[in-house]
Amino acid sequence: MAEKDYYSILGVKKEASADEIKSAYRRLAKKYHPDVYATAPDAEKKQAEEKFKDIQHAYDVLSDPQKKAAYDQYGSEDGPMGGGSGFNPFSGGFGGEGGFDSFSDFINIFTGGGRSSSRSKRNLDGDDVEVTINLSFKEACFGVKDKEISFMRVEKCATCNGTGSTNPNGVHVCSKCHGSGFINVQQRSLFGIMTSQRTCDMCGGTGKTVTDKCKDCGGKGTLRRQKTIKVNIPAGVDNGQMMTIRGEGCAPSGQGGNYGNLILVFKVAPHSLFVREGNDISFEYPITIMQATLGAKVSIPTLNGSTIIDIPEGTQHGTVLRIRGKGVKDLRRDAYGDMYVHIVVDVPKGLNRKQREAVQAAQDALDKVRYDKIDKFNRSLRDL
Repeated sequence: MAEKDYYSILGVKKEASADEIKSAYRRLAKKYHPDVYATAPDAEKKQAEEKFKDIQHAYDVLSDPQKKAAYDQYGSEDGPMGGGSGFNPFSGGFGGEGGFDSFSDFINIFTGGGRSSSRSKRNLDGDDVEVTINLSFKEACFGVKDKEISFMRVEKCATCNGTGSTNPNGVHVCSKCHGSGFINVQQRSLFGIMTSQRTCDMCGGTGKTVTDKCKDCGGKGTLRRQKTIKVNIPAGVDNGQMMTIRGEGCAPSGQGGNYGNLILVFKVAPHSLFVREGNDISFEYPITIMQATLGAKVSIPTLNGSTIIDIPEGTQHGTVLRIRGKGVKDLRRDAYGDMYVHIVVDVPKGLNRKQREAVQAAQDALDKVRYDKIDKFNRSLRDL
């Protein structure tokens, strides 16, 4: 069975960077997460679940350098002899008992090499931290300077400087993996004894063991703490968009890794009047029958104050007036969207006797004027 196009599933190009792949995955996973469709009809819920599974699997492949390389070359993450979960040339097959956990293990058997330095380093890097940032409608439109953000992250222990030991000589090279973080595992197969690599179970992949453990971190070298930073949020961010603050995530699990990233996910509160669509905003503006009939100059609200616009004579209910440049700033360039004013003709209610007589007099005076829509309707009646 042909593999699915994982790049198309995530909506990225084949040349996309790891960060672009991760960003696309986070956006789509949030959109199709089962929790979002908890109250949806069964058919729609099932479709979203399948989509979510495809997105998850595509990311699992494209975020793994070994699987991605195999997929790019052979069209399958299982390599040239792939074909999905049915491939089973060895005892247990991939992921089976006595078998191989991944295609990378299969490759290592024939290359005789260990895991690549880039993969080992990736495993040592700290985790990303994702934080939801609540913004008001105006904060999203105009941006915020020095917004305080507090979040929990894993940090290096200050007491032991991340070593895990109170004794400078208390950190030792792991006797099982000899500092590599990996151990060789031999397995018997149809082809004889094969060797693959696993993360060392004694040191957890760090390559080191600790004596005289630090009392604060218990030998881990890290602690979970709250951190507060100030962030400048640019004008124009929208609901669901993300912003990455590099190096503000969790501490690495080893001495050679990098701190992870802080991922800010924006949640923008709705406005009581304005509705945003991309960089454009719109709202409904009520006018009287007389303003619609005779035309008028009116003051309307905008994001940054008010402005005067002309209501043309004979304006109909539902007319949309466009005001250029009064929308939201574009996130990446110095340009602004437009404002769309949806005209609502408000018909008066509860007239007293004097008011009714005045309206009736006006109606009598207008009895012979042209009504385009009424005239068109009456012409249509003749065809019945």
